[in-house]
Formats: sequence, C-alpha cells, structure tokens
Amino acid sequence: METMQGLKRTHDCGMLRKEQVGGEVTLCGWVSRRRDHGGLIFVDMRDRSGFVQIVFDEAAMAAGTFHEAETLRSEFVICVRGTVRARSAETVNPNMETGEVEVVVNELQILNKAKTPPFYIQDGIDVDEMIRLRYRYLDLRRPEMQANIMLRHRVTKIMRDFFDRNGFLEIETPMLCKSTPEGARDFLVPSRLNAGEFYALPQSPQIFKQLLMVSGFEKYFQIVRCFRDEDLRADRQPEFTQLDIEMSFMDQDSILTLMEEMVKELFDKSMGIKVETPFRRMGWDEAMERFGSDKPDLRFGMELQDITDYVGGSEFKVFNAVMEAGGRVKVINVEGYANIPRRELDELVLYVQNYGAKGLAWIQYTEEGVKSPFKKFYSDETFETIKNAVGAKTGDLLLVVADQPAVVAQALGELRLEMGRRRNLMNPDELSFLWVVDFPMFEYSAEEKRYKAMHHPFTAPRDEDISLLATDPGRVKANAYDMVLNGVEIGGGSLRIYRSDLQEQVFETLGFAPEEARERFGFMMNAFEYGTPPHGGLAFGLDRLVMIMAKRRSIRDVIPFPKTQSASDVMCEAPSPVDEKQLRELYIRTAVPKKKAENPAQ
Repeated sequence: METMQGLKRTHDCGMLRKEQVGGEVTLCGWVSRRRDHGGLIFVDMRDRSGFVQIVFDEAAMAAGTFHEAETLRSEFVICVRGTVRARSAETVNPNMETGEVEVVVNELQILNKAKTPPFYIQDGIDVDEMIRLRYRYLDLRRPEMQANIMLRHRVTKIMRDFFDRNGFLEIETPMLCKSTPEGARDFLVPSRLNAGEFYALPQSPQIFKQLLMVSGFEKYFQIVRCFRDEDLRADRQPEFTQLDIEMSFMDQDSILTLMEEMVKELFDKSMGIKVETPFRRMGWDEAMERFGSDKPDLRFGMELQDITDYVGGSEFKVFNAVMEAGGRVKVINVEGYANIPRRELDELVLYVQNYGAKGLAWIQYTEEGVKSPFKKFYSDETFETIKNAVGAKTGDLLLVVADQPAVVAQALGELRLEMGRRRNLMNPDELSFLWVVDFPMFEYSAEEKRYKAMHHPFTAPRDEDISLLATDPGRVKANAYDMVLNGVEIGGGSLRIYRSDLQEQVFETLGFAPEEARERFGFMMNAFEYGTPPHGGLAFGLDRLVMIMAKRRSIRDVIPFPKTQSASDVMCEAPSPVDEKQLRELYIRTAVPKKKAENPAQ
C-alpha cells in the first residue's frame, strides 16, 4: 500500500509498558522476526526506540487481514493498529524492555516489502566488515549500531549545552583553505575560477580559531569536519569530526580544569557514569620513561624498568654494544607468566621487531631456577639483584629490550600493551583519565635534517625555555597537553604563540626562511601585529571518544558512513573516475602510473 490510509502513528514500539494496557495504539516500523503458530502469528516489530511483540489472531480478525499477515517477511515496513494487553506471567520476556506487554492487531498495512537482507538485522552478527559497509543502510538498522549513533547525538548535544552555558560561541570556519604542507598530507581541491591553483580541505581549524581570538570573540567552539590524507588505522579516517575549542585570557590550569568539567558532565549525562576529577597529570618525560608511550594506559602496571646498571661488565656482546652506543636495557615484568610457552616467546620476538627492536631477551624466574638466553654470562647473584630491583618474584617473566632509548620505549611500550591484552589486564569498565603535559616543542627529522613541530608551529614554548630556541631546540618544552583515556589520546592542545616576534623565532627554528614563512602564514603574522590576546585551546576527537564510550574497537562503528582502510566508500563507490570534461574545466590532466605487469613465472 502506498499510503497509510488514515492510520496515524501514536506510539513508538519500544515505549509501550503496562501503563498502556487496554489502550489502542498505532505503530510503524519493521518486521524483525515472524513466528507462525497456525491461527496465531507473532511478530517482533522494531523501530529506532526498540522492539515490541505484536499478535495476529485469526479467530479475532478479518480473514483478509490475517492472510496479509501470513505474507510478512523480515524487514517489511508495516503500520498496525491494535490493543495493548498484558502478557501472561509465563510468556513475559525479560530480555525486552516491552516484554510485559504485546499488541493484539486488528488492522495491518504493509507500507513496503523488502528483499531478503544479505545478513541478519540483529546484534552480534559475524559478517565481513566489507559486506556491512557495502550495505551500510542495513547495518545501521541493527540495534547496537543505532545505539552508537544515538549516543553520538547525545554526546554532541551535551557538548553544545556545556559550552553555551560557559559563554562560548559556536562559529563555523572555512572548508576551502590555503594548503600549508606541514604535517599530514592535505586533501587538495582544484579551483575552476583560478586556473592551476588549489584549495586544501582543513586538517583542523587551527589558524582560523586563533584568528577568532584576534577578532575578540574570546571563547569559541565548533563540532567540525576535518580531513587528512594519511594511512588509516582502526582509530583514523580520512574525514573525521572533532570538538574544536579556543579561549582567550586563560592559563593552562584553567583550561585543563574546564575540560575536566566538560568530560565529567559528558559521561554523567550521557551514560550515568561518575568521573572523578581532577585528573592525574604526568610529564611527557615521565610517561616515556615509565610506559614507553605519551598516551599510557594506566589501568594496569607492568611499567618499564631500567636494568642497564646491572648488566654491564659482562662478556655478553649484545648488551655491551648497546651500552657503548649510549643505549639502555629495560624490562617489563609479566607477573605469574614464567612458564610462557616457547612458541609464544618466538612470536613476541617478531612482535617487537615490528617496532624497530633488533630482538627480545627474557628472564624466567621459575621454581626450578632462572631460565634466560643470556644466563651463562651472568652470576646467580646478578639475576637475584635484578629480581629484587624490579620487584619480581618466583613465577614472573621479565621481557628485555636493549637498544637506543627511543627504540626501547617504542618496542617495549607496545609489548607492554600487547601483554596487557593477552593477560586480560585492561578492564573495559574502568575509566583511567590522564593529562600528559610538558611535551617537547620539537622533534628532529633525520630525513629532512631539521627540527619539526611535535604538535604544530603555533604552540607556545614554556617561558623558561624561550632562550633555548636558538641554542638547543631539542631541550625546549611546550605548553602542550593531551588528555588520555585508557591508553587513547582523546584530545590535545596547547597555549598558543600570540607575539609576532616569538612566532618568527619559532619559524626560524623550524627552518623556514622569512620569505617562506610569510608566504605560508603571512596573514596570520600580520594579524598578530594588531593586539593579539594570550590564548589557548584544544581539540577532542569526537569519533575516538564515542568509540571508547560505546566500548567499540573501531571508530567505524560510531561513524554513520565511514571509509575503509583504503579510504574508499564501498557503498557509494567513491572515489571514482570523473569525466574528461570535468578535468578540462579544472585545467587538470592525470598521469596515473600503469600497474606493473605480473611476472608470468610467478
């Protein structure tokens, strides 16, 4: 039937309770499940609010209506009118919010039929993700996916209310911007009206939100789409959404305290979870030293511990070579795992090699004594000293990485997380918040033979480190801060440079000639000459934050229409070729490399 023929929806399926018993209701939704018991047909009917059981009783309704009910199949769109009645005690369904009632139907309209879906529209399905993405409009019908998207809505609503209440203005910034290739690759947009010239899609609204501070708006926020042309992982997309914030006349403590209040309200109002504030704060140096990561997961221990001083002076060439080159020897203690299978140890060797380590050693403190590939090079007293120094006990396993400090941190930090997963030490119901502060201002690029901004070139150095910009940039610390939740960076920002002379000095440290800096950022440097207030801000990754709140492993599960890891949309088949006419209008000619011919011998 093409119309609802006078039936007007009165209730949502998932909202019916015992209070409605005896009342007449009109429902609209989808057939989720149909069970035919001869003269009785039971249907689980679904809309976005949830499920309710509806009943077609052949003895109590017109023959034509019951015959129509016999044709119902999964995902048919229907409208029904009927009476709410209480289920008998033995038929109550405790797994449904509406499980105490059902609707006895006296009128049915089939609004639309449906083909058999390629997968079941239910939670917990075991279906290849590419199939789910190809039929995303069906995947989004599943209750768990609808719950994720509705959570996302609640989160953004609470954010907007919080910032509005605290005097912030939501202001839109441009989507077509100037390309500033410092950091991730830009997505470029050709200009038809300006032949041979390109816009860039914004990696963030950074420049514009700082200009809004110059403009005197003082408190800005925006829930904004951003774009980065980079390799993808489970927590990255080429287009993503962030909560962007900037404010004037506030110091770092004030900014961090306000953001803690926002997060506390967010979890309370969206999920009923109480978050304790203030959050713990940890310097970048300490985080790297103890956890090998600038986003440490504090839900479990297993900290990195340095045993360099205990393994020197032996004939073990591996450790000696590392120490002579200025490296370190560190361990993590996997408690109660001394009897690890050898096969798993071999797997862990390969695991750390993926993160730059040349290899992995170990010490097993078993009931039978110490087992280690370098046991013959050290005395029993040395192994006992190491055991006491790191707080190990009989039954524990020490995993050892020896290399340059950055490699040790990366490899052993990732190994710590992997062992945390294997040993089930990460409680999914625990929320461990942390601020990581005092980041290095710069990191040295051996490939480009220059310093690069660790965050972005508008980050302010600590006042006490400004004198080091010209003499020792590697020691400069930034007024930068990241909020970390369960080992995931969910937000980060900094105080900004607001004096043109200091901004020019930072550009010089980054290797930008004055003319190059003016070409890239001249409009911003000009703005700084007209009375710029002290300001700072940060941005939260909305997709990443909602992913954690929804206890999902991929941000694709909380984005309505995500891209794959190859940055493609398999549902819309994007990206796709365009007409030659379109290219000519944009003064573009493509030169796509031909695929290499396959070797016939292979």
